Amino acid sequence: MDTSIKRKLLEQLEALPYQFQRRVLDFTQALALSVPKGVPGKQLLRFAGAIPADDLQMMAQAIEAGCERIDWDEW
Repeated sequence: MDTSIKRKLLEQLEALPYQFQRRVLDFTQALALSVPKGVPGKQLLRFAGAIPADDLQMMAQAIEAGCERIDWDEW
């Protein structure tokens, strides 16, 4: 974090009454939750082709075979 921003934030925060400090805290926590998690897809491109084609075919067949079935024991 930029230290000048951090310093300015602390100065402003210290000047606020408790209830406003609490609102700032709540707001920053909400902002932190809104930040997307994970990595950009561009960074995952290096994994393209890492799974052998035969394995992908087996996965696709397993998914297709399991679709539109009801597992009565699961409910």
